[in-house]
Amino acid sequence: MKFHIAINLERMNAQTDMRSIRDHTLEMVQMADKAGFEIAWAAEHHALEMTIAPNPFQLMTWWADHTENIRLGCGVANAAYWHPINLAGEAAMVDLLSDGRLELGLGSGAYQREFDRMRPGLLQKDSHRYMQEMLPLVRALWQGDVEHDGENWQFPKSTSCPKPLQDSVPMWVAARSPVTFDYAVANDCNIMCWPLTLPMAEAEKYKAQLDDSIAKAGGWNGTFALMRHTGVYDNDADREHTMDAIRNVLGQFGNLMMKKGDVINGFPERVPFDELEGNVRVEPKMLEENLMFGSPDTVIAKLRQYEALGVDAFIYYASMGLDMAVQKRSLQLFINEVMPEFT
Repeated sequence: MKFHIAINLERMNAQTDMRSIRDHTLEMVQMADKAGFEIAWAAEHHALEMTIAPNPFQLMTWWADHTENIRLGCGVANAAYWHPINLAGEAAMVDLLSDGRLELGLGSGAYQREFDRMRPGLLQKDSHRYMQEMLPLVRALWQGDVEHDGENWQFPKSTSCPKPLQDSVPMWVAARSPVTFDYAVANDCNIMCWPLTLPMAEAEKYKAQLDDSIAKAGGWNGTFALMRHTGVYDNDADREHTMDAIRNVLGQFGNLMMKKGDVINGFPERVPFDELEGNVRVEPKMLEENLMFGSPDTVIAKLRQYEALGVDAFIYYASMGLDMAVQKRSLQLFINEVMPEFT
């Protein structure tokens, strides 16, 4: 099993110095680079302090300049917010500046709140059409001149400038629904999925969907990556900090997913726990069981379950509003005591 890290610039209150968040994020990526993590993932989000990532390609270029080996992943760009020529060029520039370390991920977005501002009139549930039109178009633009007359974009003959250094840039799709698994497999893309706070059965469902898609396509040589919030601790204080942090951030996440509460100056109001529903669940015992939380031995045992399921890469999701020092202790424990069991 290989390991990736996903981390955001996350500001949980207006009193936190943005520079300290900037520096912490880079330090976490550098720790992962030195430890042999395969990919560092940068998201795309808009007008939210808890996930500051208006342009993932800026973050990836910044990380590339301060790391040596770790690959730089866009996880993921929301296709509906981009023009294909723009996205192809931005992504290829990252590949050029990083000496060929680009991993390009595309997705359909998460929050209707963002669509209402970035793409008014588009429902999140319909945004997969943009991703499905964008992906083959970016590949074509990287090869040379393309003229396009599609459903969502039309333009005369054009190409991507620059071109990627890699002959074949790894492409990723964020998938949860069967139709997206089908599309990713049929188009030779790697797959990343996120079971949120749901139990192992949700990961098993994704793997079953992947197997069905592979059977339809007649084969697949991609990578199946799964992401979980991760907190490794060896003392009660860090465990308590981790549980408090994830419950707090899930209250804000519930605001965005359920469109309950306001967002004031970029800070989502926390939805009371008794009003959360659907995929947003906050019972401490459930969270500690379902997420990648626990002592090093507990985390190793959980990872063995995912390895047995057929997960090729585990994405260590570091961002949950956790105190920065506790985040670093968790990652260092993972590096020192968990990773050696798999390498």
